[in-house]
Amino acid sequence: MAFYKFQLLTITLIMKRIRYHFLILSLSLMACQPTVQTATNGAVSGQVEAGNVSSIYTNPVYNKDFADPTVVKAPDGYYYVYGTNTDVNGSTVNIQVARSENLIDWEPMGDALPTKPTWASSDFWAPHVLYDNSNQTYYLYYSGESDSEQIGKCLGVATSKSPTGPFVDKGEPLLCGEGFINIDPMAFDDPASGRKLLYWGSGFGPIKVQELADDRMSFRAGSKSIPVVQPISSDDPDNYQKLVEGAWVMYRNGYYYVLYSGDNCCGENAHYALMAARSKMPTGPFETLAKATGSKNSVILARNSRWIAPGHNSVVTDDVGQDWIVYHAIDSAKQDQGRIILLDKITYANGWPQIETGTPSVTAQQAPVEE
Repeated sequence: MAFYKFQLLTITLIMKRIRYHFLILSLSLMACQPTVQTATNGAVSGQVEAGNVSSIYTNPVYNKDFADPTVVKAPDGYYYVYGTNTDVNGSTVNIQVARSENLIDWEPMGDALPTKPTWASSDFWAPHVLYDNSNQTYYLYYSGESDSEQIGKCLGVATSKSPTGPFVDKGEPLLCGEGFINIDPMAFDDPASGRKLLYWGSGFGPIKVQELADDRMSFRAGSKSIPVVQPISSDDPDNYQKLVEGAWVMYRNGYYYVLYSGDNCCGENAHYALMAARSKMPTGPFETLAKATGSKNSVILARNSRWIAPGHNSVVTDDVGQDWIVYHAIDSAKQDQGRIILLDKITYANGWPQIETGTPSVTAQQAPVEE
C-alpha cells in the first residue's frame, strides 16, 4: 500500500509541475497578445509591444467638416490640426483647430483666428502652421478673401505663442493677386541649407516657391518665386493635374517630395486626387511620378466607392519614425457632411512615397505608435 501511495504522490507532484509549466506558458502567450479595450472613438486599442501603445482605427478619424487639414506636433506632446473655415452650431469658425494625443481621437479647440484681419472679411481656408523653436512662436499661413474685388484672394500670416491661438495677423496680406492663384500656402525649413521657404499656388497656374525673410513675415528682399509643378491642360479623365494646389513638402532619403492635389475638390463633379513629384533641391526642378515612371498620371491616392475626392494633405511622423498622411475626403453616402479627416500610412518604394492600396483605407488599420 505504501508503494502505491508513493506512486500516487509522485503522479500528483508530476501533474502539479505540468500545470505550473502550462500556466507559465499561458501567461507568456497572453503577454504577446494585445490587451483589447475600447478607445474613445470606438476603435479597438491595445498594447502591441513593451513601451509602444498603439491601436486599431477605421477611417474617418474626425467625422466633421474639416477641409484642408494640416497637422503639427507641439512641444506639449499633442498633435494639433488646423482646417478651413466652417459653421459650428450656427457660428462661423475662421480657422478650425483640434488636438489629439494619438492622431485618432480629436478634441475641438475652437477658433485659432477669432479676430479677422483688417484686409479680409470672409472665407479663410487652407491654413498651414509652423512652430519655430528658436523664439517659441507659431506661424499661421493661410488663404483669405480680400475686401477689394480688384485684388482677389491673398496669402496671410499670423502669429501666436500658443498652438490654439489666438493668432494675430500681421496687419496686411503677404501676397495678393487676381482670381485664386495665391492660395494654399505651406511653409518649409530646408534641413540642408536652413532657408525658410513658402510654397503656394492654384488657379490653373503652377505651384511656386519663394524664400521667406528671417522673420517669416515677408519674402526675403530680392527673392523671386520659382515654379515647381506645372498644371497639365487636358480633359482626359485620368488627368488630375489640370489644376494643382495644396502643396506639402518633405525631405526623405535624399529627395525633396512635394505632394499636391488636383483638379476639382468639391461639388457634384468632384475630380480630385493626390499626386507626387520629387527633386534633389527644394526649389527644383521637380520630376513628377508620371514622368519618372511612364505612368498615365502622378496619382498616389485616388477615390474609391466609399471616399470621394481625397486630397489636400499634410504629413506627420509618429514616435517610431513612421510617416502618416492626414487628408480630407467626402463620404459618398453622406456628402452633405462636407470634407472630413482621414488618416493613412505612407511607405516608400523605388524612391517614391505610396499609400498601400492607392485609395483611402476602408478597413481597420494599425494606428500610429505613441511611446
